[in-house]
Amino acid sequence: MLAELPLEKLLDYFFLQIRNIWRVDGLYFLGIEKRFGTEATTEVDAGVWETMAAIEAKSLQRLFKIGENPDLATIIRLLRKSSWAMDQPFKTIDIGDKRVTLSIDRCRTQEARLSKGLCEFPCKKVRFGYLRNFAKTLNSKVEVNCLVCPPDKHPKDLWCKWMFAV
Repeated sequence: MLAELPLEKLLDYFFLQIRNIWRVDGLYFLGIEKRFGTEATTEVDAGVWETMAAIEAKSLQRLFKIGENPDLATIIRLLRKSSWAMDQPFKTIDIGDKRVTLSIDRCRTQEARLSKGLCEFPCKKVRFGYLRNFAKTLNSKVEVNCLVCPPDKHPKDLWCKWMFAV
């Protein structure tokens, strides 16, 4: 069925499905948050995304036939193919030899929360666990550091910024 679709329609369908996964994630989070509060929900969410990071990293590694302990540039190329990064079109990635910075300039999740009258989601714990575990699953020598992420104060044109280094 999918093979019969023109490439442009196939890509539209693919991105629709990624957005649907994120919609479920957001709705699920909001439901738990309403019942148990932001702190408890964030704890659960952090654990889920940390586990998801390892699953996704290994799956992408197998799919793209990447060997053990890939270099930083390869890890970032795989991260860019992750469901999280595919749904983050407003990002900037600066790749150096020993260091990479990843910045999220606009965040759909945060923008959606604010448009609903909700506060910023303190996503640092969730995102840090995901990014760190994604990188370390592929190469244990990679260090991930958060430069800024809510609940940290941040400029309007930057939601979060992460540094990957070896």
